[in-house]
Amino acid sequence: MTPGKRKVAVVGVALSDCGRVDDATPYTLHAQAARRALADAGLDRSRVDGFASAGLGTLPPAEVAEYLGLRPAWVDSTAVGGSTWEVMAAHAADAIAAGHARAVLLVYGSTARADIKAGRRTGDLSFGARGPLQFEVPYGHTLIAKYAMAARRHMHQYGTTLEQLASVAVQARANAALNPEAMFRAPITVDDVLSGPMIADPFTKLHCCLRSDGGAAVLLVAEEYVRDCRTAPVWILGTGEHVSHTTMSEWADFTVSPAAVSGHLAFERAGVRPDEIDVAEVYDAFTYMTLVTLEDLGFCAKGEGGAFVDAGKGRLLVGGELPVNTDGGGLSAQHPGMRGLFLLVEAVRQLRGEADGHQVRLADGEPPRLAVASGTGGWFCSSGTVVLGR
Repeated sequence: MTPGKRKVAVVGVALSDCGRVDDATPYTLHAQAARRALADAGLDRSRVDGFASAGLGTLPPAEVAEYLGLRPAWVDSTAVGGSTWEVMAAHAADAIAAGHARAVLLVYGSTARADIKAGRRTGDLSFGARGPLQFEVPYGHTLIAKYAMAARRHMHQYGTTLEQLASVAVQARANAALNPEAMFRAPITVDDVLSGPMIADPFTKLHCCLRSDGGAAVLLVAEEYVRDCRTAPVWILGTGEHVSHTTMSEWADFTVSPAAVSGHLAFERAGVRPDEIDVAEVYDAFTYMTLVTLEDLGFCAKGEGGAFVDAGKGRLLVGGELPVNTDGGGLSAQHPGMRGLFLLVEAVRQLRGEADGHQVRLADGEPPRLAVASGTGGWFCSSGTVVLGR
């Protein structure tokens, strides 16, 4: 094939053990997910010539690649928080299309929950106080406070209500109730969300993602490898990435996330419109992230996100108008740190019709045909968006 013209497919996806995993290291979870993704694809490890990982080891991804017994000729260790994996998928797809690699494995694993329980780290892990952060840290401006402040701005500017934000958590939990792999499955109500302990105004506990252990892996290959795989391919149709800011004073508009740029690029490059998407997997460390990302991806107009996600309409449910975070998301399924890779796993499973218990079905009974996965990093600092199709 002519370099740059090669199509790219996802042929293997998997999760490691997730939820409460007290007897594993992060390396173990990386290895579990990697082995399972390769087994899912039916592709031997020797065929993998590209590797991407971040967040673990002194020299990521070299240390993790060594642990997995890989000697890749193409590597990526881009680290932009939760959007890391969508950005890495974009880089991997470009590398495969250009002929620089044929099979790229993306892997993540974290024992974030177990480490806190064992006292190996604290819940309020600092991002440091050097560089641009030195101008905010002295005022106690934590990561969650930054998201909370942005949510308050949206509420002030567009009349978004606490009940509408709570609706995101309620629908995520309803989706998780259908997912046997989800960490929390008991139904919750808007009142449950509103009456919980305050974490950072306006976010109560259930507005915030859970903390879990877990890992994930995704295998991307050149189209000529597809015939050697046991799974039906899910094609990478278009990608986009964007970095907005790191210092809050440099963020031009608290009601616009970097997904406004990455999403536009991904849809344009894929040649599809937001209204053609059947299922959306978006980063949801906090309820406001879901709402504003859906606006910025173009599923509703700016300022209309509150009405769009209202629980009474049920749009975000597995059987809704636009199923969102069909596995329960970071709010209810699992959130072991940088969760972006889990979005890709769930999107692929949905497109392949393999989402046990929480499978989306179109009007004709078929699985979704188009999906979008959009990750957010930092405090709305970065975004990566990937459009996938079968």
